[in-house]
Amino acid sequence: MSRFGAHLKTVVATALGRSPAGRGLTVFPGDIFLVGYYRSGCTWSRFLFGNFIHQHETVTFANLPRVVPTIYSLPDRVLRNSPRFLQSHESFDPRYPRVIYIVRDPRDVAVSFYFYNLKVRVIPDGYSMDEFVVRFVHANVVPYADRVGCWQDHVLSWVRLREGRPEFRLVRYEDLLGDPAKELASLAPVLGVEPTAARIERAIQLSSASHMQSLEKKQSQQWAATKDSRQDIAFVREAKSGGWRSKLSPEAVQTIERAWGATMKELGYDLATDAGSVRELVKG
Repeated sequence: MSRFGAHLKTVVATALGRSPAGRGLTVFPGDIFLVGYYRSGCTWSRFLFGNFIHQHETVTFANLPRVVPTIYSLPDRVLRNSPRFLQSHESFDPRYPRVIYIVRDPRDVAVSFYFYNLKVRVIPDGYSMDEFVVRFVHANVVPYADRVGCWQDHVLSWVRLREGRPEFRLVRYEDLLGDPAKELASLAPVLGVEPTAARIERAIQLSSASHMQSLEKKQSQQWAATKDSRQDIAFVREAKSGGWRSKLSPEAVQTIERAWGATMKELGYDLATDAGSVRELVKG
C-alpha cells in the first residue's frame, strides 16, 4: 500500500503540474544547457556563468534556483517562464539545442561525491572510501545519479554524439578553474554575452570559492541541496583539482583508472598507473 500511495501521489503531482520537470522538460530552440555529471563543478559553474550573464543581479544560493535554474527543482510550467540558461545532469538528450558540457577528473568527482553523500546522510561516518569508489564506478550510489549511468557512460553519451558541432562545447573543469577569464571569453558567443574585461572580472570575483563559502554559511538553509543537511560538512569544499591524491588510496585510484583509463586519457587526464608507482603518487 505504501508503494501504491507513493505512486498515486506522484501521478497526482504530475497531473497538477507540481512535479519537477526533469527529463520531461519542455525544450525551446533558444535554450542553453549547462550539463555535467554529478559533482563535476556544476554548482560553481552556475555561479560563474550566472554572474557572467546577469549584470544587474548577483548570484547567491538563495536566488540560484531562479537565476540559473536546474531542471530538477521546479515544475515545467514554472520553468517555461524562467531564464533559459538551464542546468541539467541528464545523459544525452537530442532535444538540447546548445550545450556547455563540464567534465571533471573522475578521481576528484569520486572524492567530492563521497563527501556530499556524507553531508546528506546517504552514507555514515567512517564509510569506506574504497567501497564507495567501487559503487561509484558501477553506478550504484544513489538512484537519482545511478539513473544517468556511471561517469564514463554520461560523458561519452554527450561527447560521442555531439563533439565537433558548433552548438556543443566541451569544457574541462580544471581548465575553467585554472583560467576562468580565458574560458569565459571563449564561451561568450554561445552565451550571447559581450566578454568585456570588467564583466569577466566581476563574474570571477563573485564566484570565488571564498565568496561561495561565505554565502553557504549564511544561506545553507535557503537552498534545497543543503537544507537540512549536515552543517559540519561543507558543500563548497576545496574548489581545486587534484585533491584525489591525498584522499584516495592506491587501490581506489586503480579501480577508477582500470575502469575508465582510456576515456580519461582521451580527455587529457594523466593516469597514475602510467606515471609510476601509484602508491608514491598518491602519497605526494
